[in-house]
Amino acid sequence: MPDAPDTTEPVDTHWFEALARHMGGAYLRYSFTKGTAQEIDHLMTALDLRPGMRVLDVGCGPGRHSRELARRGVHAHGVDVSADFVDLARTDAPFGATFERWDARELANAHHLHGAFDAVICLCQGAFGLNLDDHQDRRVMAGIATCLRPGGRLALSAFNAFFVVKHHVEATFDPATGVSVEETVVRNGSGEGKDVLLWTGCYTPRELRLLLGSEGFGVESISSVEPGAYGDAPPSVDSPEFLVIARRV
Repeated sequence: MPDAPDTTEPVDTHWFEALARHMGGAYLRYSFTKGTAQEIDHLMTALDLRPGMRVLDVGCGPGRHSRELARRGVHAHGVDVSADFVDLARTDAPFGATFERWDARELANAHHLHGAFDAVICLCQGAFGLNLDDHQDRRVMAGIATCLRPGGRLALSAFNAFFVVKHHVEATFDPATGVSVEETVVRNGSGEGKDVLLWTGCYTPRELRLLLGSEGFGVESISSVEPGAYGDAPPSVDSPEFLVIARRV
């Protein structure tokens, strides 16, 4: 694995950092984090991962996917903008799982990571989709491409714009930007609540193909999924997320 400088600071702050600081380890109590093993089961096959291969986990949060990959013999390196989540990820991490604080929008400047990985995962709106405009999501995607070796594969989850319009009545969807805004309460480990706004960029399969194609990826599949239920179902308006499998051309 590439050496990771522990002193790296993000170039600028992200709205998610304060939210992560408040939640801390309580993030892993949420139901959408409970399907990690099933998700990695699917991705081991979809990305053709084998022990000894190297995977970059972009927007890794507390590191649940990287840690599960490492337990299966895959060398996983997670990056996240939240120092609090990176500290959690590093705590008792299994051999083969490493982590550093890095803003995914600045992966183009992470020279120690460039061309170093057989695959990249970016899941559960980790880094991609948590930005307030599509330009920033494009920066994330361009940086991901730089970190992959030629022919390397990407697994990317994105929130389903069709699902939001049809089902997500608790949120407000802006059709001009494709961003959903939800007012909610998040709780820390002590049960203390914090009122927050959650911004999520939403996508259609066509938009995902166009974006990835413009950054040098060939899309192999787009499937309808939800946390803990990854598979190969065709795109639907009734699933919360799309899972894209693509290859760097």
